[in-house]
Amino acid sequence: MFHLFRKTKINPVTEKYDPNIQKPVLRCSICTGEQVAGFKDLHTGKFTDIMLIRNEKDLEAFKEQYGVTELTKEF
Repeated sequence: MFHLFRKTKINPVTEKYDPNIQKPVLRCSICTGEQVAGFKDLHTGKFTDIMLIRNEKDLEAFKEQYGVTELTKEF
């Protein structure tokens, strides 16, 4: 049977996080308040978005999934 309304599971880590090349960043919109967690390349400045953060639970899941303890906020 096909389930329309089932609880989604957290996807396994698809992006590799290398602290020598990338830093974890929480990108926040000033206008809408939207928050996206991802990684910023230290050399190029390119931001790779990983997860939309809707609440503290999402933020904790991101930190646990990638082994991150601290995020810097960017606006």
